[in-house]
Amino acid sequence: MALAAIVLHLALRFGFRSGAAASNAPLLLALGIGGLPLLYELGRKALRREFGSDLLAGLSILTSLLLGEYLAGAIIVLMLSGGGVLESLAMGQASSVLRALARRMPSTVHRKGPSGLEDIPLSAVRIGDLLAVYPHETCPVDGLVVEGHGQMDEAYLTGEPFRVGKTRGAAVISGAINGESALTVRTTRLPSDSRYATIMAVMTRAEEERPRLRRLADRLAAYYTPVAILLAVAAWLATGQPVRFLAVLVIATPCPLILAIPVAILGAISLCARRSLIVRSPAALEQAPECRTAFFDKTGTLTYGEPRLTDLIVGSGFARREVLAAAASLERYSKHPLARAVLAIAQEEEIALPDASEVSEPPGQGLTGLVQGRLVRITGRSRLMAEELSQANLLSAPEGLECLVWIDDRYAATFRFRDAPRSESRSFVAHLGPKHQFRRTILVSGDRESEVRYLAEQVGIRELHASQTPEEKLSLVREETARVKTLYVGDGINDAPAMMAATVGMAIGQNADVTAQAADVVSLESSLRKVDEFLHISRQMRRIALQSAGGGMLLSLAGMLVAAAGGLSPVEGAIAQELVDILAIGNALRAALPPRVLHDL
Repeated sequence: MALAAIVLHLALRFGFRSGAAASNAPLLLALGIGGLPLLYELGRKALRREFGSDLLAGLSILTSLLLGEYLAGAIIVLMLSGGGVLESLAMGQASSVLRALARRMPSTVHRKGPSGLEDIPLSAVRIGDLLAVYPHETCPVDGLVVEGHGQMDEAYLTGEPFRVGKTRGAAVISGAINGESALTVRTTRLPSDSRYATIMAVMTRAEEERPRLRRLADRLAAYYTPVAILLAVAAWLATGQPVRFLAVLVIATPCPLILAIPVAILGAISLCARRSLIVRSPAALEQAPECRTAFFDKTGTLTYGEPRLTDLIVGSGFARREVLAAAASLERYSKHPLARAVLAIAQEEEIALPDASEVSEPPGQGLTGLVQGRLVRITGRSRLMAEELSQANLLSAPEGLECLVWIDDRYAATFRFRDAPRSESRSFVAHLGPKHQFRRTILVSGDRESEVRYLAEQVGIRELHASQTPEEKLSLVREETARVKTLYVGDGINDAPAMMAATVGMAIGQNADVTAQAADVVSLESSLRKVDEFLHISRQMRRIALQSAGGGMLLSLAGMLVAAAGGLSPVEGAIAQELVDILAIGNALRAALPPRVLHDL
């Protein structure tokens, strides 16, 4: 609208030779519709003592109205509103986090009554109700299984990377994803008191209490604005001409801050998108180079999120390949997540798998079958008799997961599994300090301490916090963020509140839509290399933005001196400022080009 008003004004004034009243009408309309709301918003900020990069622009608009320099004022409205448009293009909507979280929970549930199943609203569920949870549905309540056998994926909520078996008497938590078997659950908590509702409440508080960051332009303006105002006032007092005050303010309007920095941000956002990085908050690009503490979730972030066979302890009288062949032959018929790990190691070692027959896997009872005429049984220690435990010499529970293999009722082997660290995790953690100036690296996880400590040793992290609930993660991050700027990298719903509390939150992969909505940056690839790429892109963006803003302000300062000496009228000052803008924006566009080094891994 401001651009159209300026073009119409010039056409009326120079094309149709209209009078001042007619030619100024479009400018007054632009100033009234576009300028007054801007002035109102600036006034509200001033009452809150928030003086940002747009303060000079507001003073210029107000002064141009008072002095009748409507064209200069309209040009300022154009520049200021243009910066707002660029900024809005780069901004994400934080409230979408809560909408995504709410969408994940079903709005209706299947309640079992005397007359059969009926669909009722989630809010109508009461303690003691029997609910049917169909395959692949989200569990709507906290409760106990009373009928059925199956598995649930609780990784998003607990941080544990494995599916958890569910049989009669087992506890279930709201928000978990059911497996391939229908379950009947007795409600033990109201939906409003469930684990999922608790996380949602924590998320809401984190959103409401999220600190407002001082943007890069505002911090630069804190030094630039007082200098410009003092110079403008000095020019007015020295000459007694208020038009000098306006001329200085117009060319002082910090358009390199209002326009060049958003252009650099948009260029970096575009570059990130081409690298499978979605930037939801432009502030993340500004703040990431200043982060000095990095928080990492364990499962799916520093690890692959899949169990792998790490130890194979073979019993007396058996050979490794013999046991692997027998176990893998049975595991082909199992859908248990540990089965994939056994099959993977057998494939790596190129072990031929004989046929199996009479395969049986009763829920919670392990796997049995005949392999080459031998009875093979794969189970956990909780299903063994005392004499069997003694035979296998199993004295203490291991760290991680395990399964035991029996062949012809003789102990044959123990398989132990862990969620393996990513291949790049150790090098990535090691380079954060030397290359990106991080001073602390902290591992936080909902897993058991033994698992977390094992991973910390593997990737080179000394500081760790295990068995952390979302509330505890949030508290840790909030406390550290009050001291220094922080980066949080995670992938599950249980990371979302802490991610929002960090200066920069980054989600790895697309495993949880809520986490992606809570994050400032989302990597569409599950790779720490993408985190490193983002750090490099943000550092380049910040450097280019500072160059553009700093160079533009120096040129504006030179123009202010000329205007103060009477060498520029307000309109000429506005045009000169546009030339400065072109130079600053041209330099800012370089942020869309890849840096020389995209990653150090």
